[in-house]
Amino acid sequence: MNRIAIVYHSAHGHTEFIARLVGAGASEVDGIDLDLVEAQAVTGTPDVLVSYDGFILGSPTYLGGVSGPFKSFMDSTGPLWRAQRLEGKLAAGFTVSSLPAGDKQSTLLSMFIFAMQHGMLWVGNPILPEQHLGVPCREAANRLGSWSGLMAQAGHGAAADAFVPGDIKTARMFGRHFAQRLNRLLIPA
Repeated sequence: MNRIAIVYHSAHGHTEFIARLVGAGASEVDGIDLDLVEAQAVTGTPDVLVSYDGFILGSPTYLGGVSGPFKSFMDSTGPLWRAQRLEGKLAAGFTVSSLPAGDKQSTLLSMFIFAMQHGMLWVGNPILPEQHLGVPCREAANRLGSWSGLMAQAGHGAAADAFVPGDIKTARMFGRHFAQRLNRLLIPA
């Protein structure tokens, strides 16, 4: 089994909801063992990450970047970075904000740089925006047009599961794509 950790922070439940959808998509792929991991839970023990083959990182976008707790998680991996203990593992990222743009690209770039510094291999989002095929925007996969990772939008103060159908569909597709790439890279034991 190839092991994936979806490491995320979610203050209001939106990012956790997307993390669970991404995980559901990844779990559809044979040969995958998946854990949902709250970022704060591993900040004190980042060595537990070494046992995973791939990471899908998730954070809300706050003021154009990752949340404080997610940044603390990233910072806690310094000892792993010095020894390059995550080198060669797969990584991808997703983020949620309350606005369609919301500077989510900055959050994904922060995750990308984090992964690159650790020597990881980044998996982007190859899902073609379906509105170009005539699918209504709210129902379209990758409706926000992000190639570097998954972007989703939840209205400010909305319920944790208040996402349009396109974002829900995209999250599952994104998780499935990542798991398939991991299986291609690693031969399951």
